[in-house]
Amino acid sequence: MSVCYLAIDVGSAKLAAGIVAEDGEVLVRDRISTPARDVWPALARLVKRVQVSAPSTPVGCGIGCGGPANPLEGTVSPLHIPSLEGFELAAEIQALTELPTVVDNNAKAVALAEAWCGAAVGVSDFAAISLGTGVGGGIVSGGRLLDGHHGNAGHFGHIVVEPDGRPCVCGGKGCVEAYCSGRAIEEETGRPPQRAPQGVVERTGIMVGRALTSLGAVCDLNMAVIGGSVAMGFGEPFFVALRTELEHRAKLSFLKGFTVVPAGLGQLAPLVGAAALVRRRLATSR
Repeated sequence: MSVCYLAIDVGSAKLAAGIVAEDGEVLVRDRISTPARDVWPALARLVKRVQVSAPSTPVGCGIGCGGPANPLEGTVSPLHIPSLEGFELAAEIQALTELPTVVDNNAKAVALAEAWCGAAVGVSDFAAISLGTGVGGGIVSGGRLLDGHHGNAGHFGHIVVEPDGRPCVCGGKGCVEAYCSGRAIEEETGRPPQRAPQGVVERTGIMVGRALTSLGAVCDLNMAVIGGSVAMGFGEPFFVALRTELEHRAKLSFLKGFTVVPAGLGQLAPLVGAAALVRRRLATSR
């Protein structure tokens, strides 16, 4: 039987689970809207439904979840799902599935996915940024995913782009997420992000470009892979504004040639990334 992984994505808008093959192909997938209450029971039902649909027994389970998360302890505290604060998600899923399980920030998972079989194959230094309901990021440096002291390296959504700006869900002010997340855009415009005015689309690109300039300088990156429902929904006008702002601000010599590309895996990136998390863990434990 071929190797496969059970993959889970926990977001504030949707819960998804799937079976991912060793080459990154998503063989089975299912999703539901994230309920306002009783998130864990709904997730458990979804996971068991997908697990029994696997063509062979998965070798492990990976979970990508909105941050913050503590991969070492297996706990999550997603800002947009208060009922899961401090929840021991890895242990609960491991008990449910009887599979070795790892949990991490879903944007870090996307970075692993894009390096495995997406737009960043063969790239040693890049950031993967996800603009969806929230804003997340993962950083690959020297070919390795950065984890940080608590496992939360790459929290791109909380780079400050407007000093003393809008309040952010994190408790700070002026963060990227306070302006560029789907939730923030909807609160500002009264419309879903896909119907945002052109000015908001372009401003989002400018702010992401502004933050990427700082991140690129700090981490000496040469690429950013941008995905998520907001970015992909905004399309080319967003990317043009982003690249223009980046070119305007990124003046250090080592940032010349910094490229920005859309995520190669599209909507499948979170599930492929969740599989990549446990794939990485199993590889290092051999």
